[in-house]
Amino acid sequence: MPTDVPAPIFMRKATLEDLDEVYAVIEDAKKLLKADGSSQWQQGYPSKLSMQQDIESNNCYVLIYGDEIVGTGTLMPFGDTHYAYIVDGKWNHAGHPFGTINRIAISSKYRGKRFANYIMSTLISIAYAKGVRDIRISTHEKNARVHQLVQTFGFIQRGKVYTGPTDDDLRNAYELNLDNVDASETTGDNAE
Repeated sequence: MPTDVPAPIFMRKATLEDLDEVYAVIEDAKKLLKADGSSQWQQGYPSKLSMQQDIESNNCYVLIYGDEIVGTGTLMPFGDTHYAYIVDGKWNHAGHPFGTINRIAISSKYRGKRFANYIMSTLISIAYAKGVRDIRISTHEKNARVHQLVQTFGFIQRGKVYTGPTDDDLRNAYELNLDNVDASETTGDNAE
């Protein structure tokens, strides 16, 4: 086999056997956020237990590059209670069912390769295939990478949500509405 063949890149659901590698990626992301001056993920969350719960609930996905886990992301197709109350704005479809994308992280060895785009695109596609038409995500005001990522994918900032009980848990909240997307346009079924 030629050595210049690119490594395969794909996503799959995480398994409990992946937990240590998934959590190592999360720990890398915590260090990056701290270096950026962000308090996000600096108080013990997400914990290894929370990642285990994501895996056990079949909501955690891993990005594979070659034979290595290089990233992770969580899709909650039935929403997250933190998004029920929004401040300084309003949801476009308040009261409608929604899914959330959480805990996107890339291994420090693979930063700068735009692997987060693979994660975001795949999780949006999985949500759409499950019938989710409204997707929400939130991030700390100092997390410029996620702000840029979600805007690249068409998310619109709608306000702020609290992800915990303190003022430091206030996050910028984004929403992506896919209700006007025709499935035939996304699958190419209308090609002549």
